[in-house]
Amino acid sequence: MRMLSKVVLGLAAAAMFATVNANAQSQTGGVTASANVQQPINVVGAVNLAFGNVFPGVSKTIAVTDAGAGRFDVSGQGSAPVLISFVLPANLTSGANNLSIGTWSGHHNTSNSPIGGTNFTPSAGTTNSAFSAGGSLFVFVGATVSPATNQAAGAYNGTVQMTVTY
Repeated sequence: MRMLSKVVLGLAAAAMFATVNANAQSQTGGVTASANVQQPINVVGAVNLAFGNVFPGVSKTIAVTDAGAGRFDVSGQGSAPVLISFVLPANLTSGANNLSIGTWSGHHNTSNSPIGGTNFTPSAGTTNSAFSAGGSLFVFVGATVSPATNQAAGAYNGTVQMTVTY
């Protein structure tokens, strides 16, 4: 019986050392979690797209360089790249009457000028741009309205929506 007790004690001691040995081999590592919070984007419809007086059967175009061009002022994280997209009306409306609007033009620039930046077509999909080092971006829009020869008189309106995302 003494021999059996010695064997059991020997096996128990060996198991204890094996467990201690395994723990001695264990290591723990870590990584740092970090994030840089960017400036939020702010989009302001600064100037409305204004066609002024139009006449039945006579199309009228407002270019991005014209006084009637629409303008969005955008602010955000300096030098950050952004995507610009639009929801554009197919028609301006006056009550139940529609005035066709199309042939959209656009221009984005880091300075408040429709000259010196980049021309694009707002109806063509998403456009790439970037904020200035100071976090500014200006987007100009123009379009063409095409009144029918029997277009009803009235004040026609529609909404041009622009979305800017990081």
